[in-house]
Parts: sequence; C-alpha cells; structure tokens
Amino acid sequence: MERTTFKVRGMDCAEETNALRRTVGSLSGVTDVTFNLLQGTMTVTAAEGAAGERDILSAVERAGMSARPAGDGDRSPSPASAGTFWRSHGRAVLCAASGVSAAAGFLSHWILKGSLADALMGGGWNGAHPLPAVSIALYLAAVAAGGWFVLPKAASALRRVSADMNLLMTIAVLGAVVIGEWFEAAAVTFLFSLSLVLEAWSVGRARDAVTALIASAPQTARYICPHDGDIMERPVEEVPLGATVLVRPGERIPLDGIITEGGAFVNQAPVTGESLPVEKRGGDPVFAGSIDEDGAIAFRVTKPASDTVIARIVRMVEEAQSRRAPSEQWVEKFARYYTPSMILLAAAVALVPPLAAGAGWQRWFYEALVILVIACPCALVISTPVSVVAALASAARAGVLIKGGAFLEEAGRVRAVALDKTGTVTRGIPEVQRIVPLNGHTEEELFDRAAALEIHSRHPLAKAVVRKAEALGRTIVPAERYREFSGRGAQGSIAGRTFWIGSRRLLQEKAMEDGGIRRSIDALEDDGHSVVVLGNDGHVCGLIGVADGVRKNAPSVVADLKRAGVKEVFLLTGDNGGTARAVSERIGADGFLAELLPGEKLKAVEDAKRRCGSVAMVGDGINDAPALAAATLGIAMGAAGTAAATETADVALMSDDLTRIPWLIRHGRRTLRTIRWNVGFALAVKLAFMGLALAGIATLWMAIAADMGASLLVIANALRLLNGEREFPSPG
Repeated sequence: MERTTFKVRGMDCAEETNALRRTVGSLSGVTDVTFNLLQGTMTVTAAEGAAGERDILSAVERAGMSARPAGDGDRSPSPASAGTFWRSHGRAVLCAASGVSAAAGFLSHWILKGSLADALMGGGWNGAHPLPAVSIALYLAAVAAGGWFVLPKAASALRRVSADMNLLMTIAVLGAVVIGEWFEAAAVTFLFSLSLVLEAWSVGRARDAVTALIASAPQTARYICPHDGDIMERPVEEVPLGATVLVRPGERIPLDGIITEGGAFVNQAPVTGESLPVEKRGGDPVFAGSIDEDGAIAFRVTKPASDTVIARIVRMVEEAQSRRAPSEQWVEKFARYYTPSMILLAAAVALVPPLAAGAGWQRWFYEALVILVIACPCALVISTPVSVVAALASAARAGVLIKGGAFLEEAGRVRAVALDKTGTVTRGIPEVQRIVPLNGHTEEELFDRAAALEIHSRHPLAKAVVRKAEALGRTIVPAERYREFSGRGAQGSIAGRTFWIGSRRLLQEKAMEDGGIRRSIDALEDDGHSVVVLGNDGHVCGLIGVADGVRKNAPSVVADLKRAGVKEVFLLTGDNGGTARAVSERIGADGFLAELLPGEKLKAVEDAKRRCGSVAMVGDGINDAPALAAATLGIAMGAAGTAAATETADVALMSDDLTRIPWLIRHGRRTLRTIRWNVGFALAVKLAFMGLALAGIATLWMAIAADMGASLLVIANALRLLNGEREFPSPG
C-alpha cells in the first residue's frame, strides 16, 4: 500500500471532507482517505500503482476544491501560514466585497427611489418595486463575490447527485434572483459567505492552539561540539544525540534531555500544564519548550528534535483529530439523509399547494426557497468537529494528550476508575514511614546505625533509609568490616561494636523474635510496610517501616472523581493484601484487588466493565498495558510511565499529576454537553423556522440570519472548550 499526503485548499468543514471522501474514496484501488483539519491535509492510502497523483488531484477538483502534494515544508498546522495573500485571505476578502456590494446596492436603491420601504422590498418578480440598474449590478456583484467559493462546490455536488449545503444555498440564491428578490439574494449570499469565513476562523483558533505548542520550542540550540569542545549554535535538527546543550536563565529549553550540570526552576506549562515552576537538578529530565526561570544548566540530549515531547504532542493531537468521534460520525450520517430530504420537502412546498389547492405559485415558490435556506445543515455539521478539535487542543495545552475524539467522548461517559498502585497512586519510591525504637534506643541512634550499614547497599529499602537519614541532617559514618547476607541483610562494625540489619528472616535466624517484637512487626506489615530490623549481639535496637509513599493529593483526587460523577474507584496491584488495604483505605477507594498478575488485572477490568459499563484504567508500567488496552478508556501516567503503557493507552498524562484524571472526566462530560446542546439547538432553530415558513411568516433574509446566528452560537459555544478549566491543585 502507498500513502500520499496532499495539501487541500480551503478544507475547513466536515461537508468538504465528506465530498472529498466520496470523490477520492471512489477511485479504483483507494482503500482509505483520512483528513487533518489542523494541517489542512488529506492522506490517501491506495494499492501500489492504482490511483496516481493526477487521478487524485482530478478527484479533488470534482469535489470543488484544489490540492497539491504536501512537501517537507508543510509541517505547520495552519495552511494559511504559507502561500500567497490570495490563498490565505481570499475567502475573507470576497466575503467583505460581498457585504460592501450588498450594502451599496441597498443604499443606492434607497437613495435613487427615496424610499426605505421600497429598498427593503428588494424587487419582486411582479415588477411592483422595480430596481435601479445600478442597484441590480451591485447586488449581482455581491452574489458573485459571496458565491465565488460556493458555486464550484455546488456544481460538484450536482454532478455527483449528492446534495450538500452549498447546493442548497445556490438553489435558494438562484431562485431569489429568478423571482427578482435581488436584495434577499445578495443578503443570503453574503451571510452564508460570512458563516463560512467564521467557520474557517473557528478551525483556525484550534490550529493556533497547536501552533503555539510548536512555537514554544526554540528552532536552534547552543551546544558543546564533541570533537573540539567549541560552543556551537545550530538548528535543533542538527544537534546530535548525547551532545551537551547549554541553557541560560530565561531561555527556552530546545530539546529533551537529562541535566548534567547546574540547576534551576523550570516552567513546564507548555508541556505538562503545570502552573508552578518545578525545581530541576542533576539527573532530572527536561523537556523542549520548557522555560529556564533562574539558573544556568547544561543537559545531555536524549531525543532528536522529531521525537521530543512537544513533537509527540503535536503529532498525537493531529492524529487524534483525524479519528472521528461517534457524535461526529452520527451527525455526518444524519446530514447525508437530511439534506436531500429537505430538498424534497422544499419541492413539495413549491408544487403541492399550487397544484392541489390552486394557491399562488409566487408565494409557495418563495416559501420553498426559505425552507432551503433554513434547512442548510451548516450549523448542524460544524457543531461536533469544532467542539472536538477545540477540546483536544485545550486538553493538550493542559498536559492531557487524548488520542482521538472517540476517547474524549468516552472520558465523558466513565462510570468507574481502576487505579494501579505503584507509580500511580504511590510515587513508586520506597520511603521510611515509621520508626519503632526498642530497648532504650532513640530514633537518632537508630538512624545513625542503620544508615552506617545501609550506605554500603544498593537495595531500594537501604536507599530509603539513607535518604531519610540525610533528610534529617544526620552525619553518616560508614560501618567497617561490612558483610552482606544474601537476600536477608548485612552486618558491620560501628564504633567497635557489631550491628546487623535486615529482614524478619534474619531476625528469626538470630533467634531474637519475642512476642512483643512479633506483634510490632505484624502490625507494621498489616499496615502495608516492609520491615527493616536493626540489632546487635545483645538485643533488637528497633524497627523501621518502609513503604511506597502515597501521593499527597491521592485522597482528594478520589473524592474529586466521585464529585465528577464516577460511581466506583478501586485499586489494582501486584503487591500484598496488607499494603493494598492500607493504601486503599488511605485514599478512600471503594475497594482493592491485590497480588495480581498482568492477566489478572485485565480480568479485573473486564469484570468492572460488565458491572459498571464504562471503565477507565490508570497505570504506568509494562504490566499495566493489557489492562489499559482492555479498559474502555486507558490512561497512562506519561511523564514517568513506560513506552508500552503510553502507546497502549488512549490518553497520556504528560505529568505525574493525578488531578488531571478528574479534570479529564469533567472535560469529557463538558464536551459531550456542548455537542448535544449544539446539535439540539441547531435542529430546534431549523424546525421553528420551517414552521414559520409554512405559516408564511419567515422571509429569506430572516432564514439566513437565523441560520447564521445558529452557526455563530454553535461556534462560540464550541470555542469555549478552548478556554476550559486549566487550574489544578498542586501535585502530590
């Protein structure tokens, strides 16, 4: 199969993509046609040697548009950013010309006839209100300018015998011209042209949100040449992996990497949506597009410019936009039958009353034109795609990457959330949680001796003890004559006396576990702690409880999920039951399942789907990938999560911030409400004006004003999603 991408001029609406799907998709050998409104591109997948470039370009022309093969310079999401002034602004210029001509025609009629009422009549085929020739010329200019981009698409729809809104409007305007309603013909053309310009502008707003992401990453980087040590400044595409890049305070970070020297507070809002700068030191990751607030740093490049987090965000948003949401697909199917039905209804209104009841032809022909205008599916068709694109772009700016409109809608339907424990609800880093000194020892003594032994070890529990001692400001003097006991612990000499440290198994080998110590260890283990025992040859000095620290905001996140309408929140973990119970109770979850293998996590998610319907799974590890794939909505903790989890999931969180999860669900619900309101409102306006038309009350200009008003309200309502809730509590 061959995949070819084309730039399509003026592709801003689902009606246009539908027309292209019908003409290009019908070519021999073409298996798939996808569209990217953000880039203004069409990608055609065809059998090798089947549909040639010339055939595809001809098919685009039959749909009333023009295209060209996309080149390497076409990466900007906005097709208006390149090309001639006419390509970029021609539609707006013609719309303005149409409006000016229509206004001039109206004013000339008013001035030459000396009557506002006569000008408002606009003509009429009975000749009762004849128009001056100059007014007719100006109205004709308004129709020509406003219909410049509409007429070719209407002709294409007619050739395909496929009614669309362009054909509806063209029939209505030509009908008005035939019966001499020049003012209404000009007004209808201008207002329809204006609605198309506003529609293109609304898609452009969503494009701008993604363009801002691209612009947030510098195009050049200053780095140390690995050959001679000179400092060079080159385009980011030319910076080799492993090179050391230098960033001054106040500059944007040009590539992804790991800090090797220096430290600074870094504003990561363009990437992760975090509102506060994050402190970064040696060994910490930095992302392209982030802003170095206050310190000079050097970092080692770990990703090429084409694979930075910013580049992946842009790529995923573009791919997500091309995947149509269920609501979008429903609206397209509805419009496919709705539009020809409206043409048949208009024809019936024009013919049945005069033929069946001898009613006047002029009146019912006019009412048929009103129905054609109000039936235009513009507001209905744009109601969903603009909402989806705006919501996807808003989520990306907030650090929530949603891989398609279908997943955005699914987020709005979630009824249960399954949370992985380690690395998701917890930090994935063991921390000292409890100290139990015994036999007259103090906590300080316990830490000094435990750290003196554990500083020799690389075990995660040993590192947790050393970190805690350092955090308490204790001076660590390494033990002498250190010796490890494989899988059990170690011993060494401290100030000339032998001390040992290790697991409960080592304690039992030392035969020092009495009833009191046993009960203390059992209590710690039941509370989810791994127990480190410290002793000497004479007695047990104390116990240290180490556990994976629960994120500080995890309890509030679970409560927020409940407020967002989630009925059930439960914990899934491969850890033991005591630990799972302790964490579950601490965060306020409805339940937990422990000691699960990856396949058992998958089964737990499937059981929850049968029980609750829509289930979101949140995880970060390779072992979470099967459950993420099985869930109705898979959410990966993207900043620290594995590639397997991020690729499998439907949503990736660009920071390890659980507050994004309830935000995502509220954002999905808000998007669903917006889509439903838009569709319902557009249909209600049309039904109301059809009733007025049949009652002989509505006029052509009233109908187009109502239709344009509906389109404007739908667009404005959809664009509110661009400025969605962006503030989050501090991550814990």
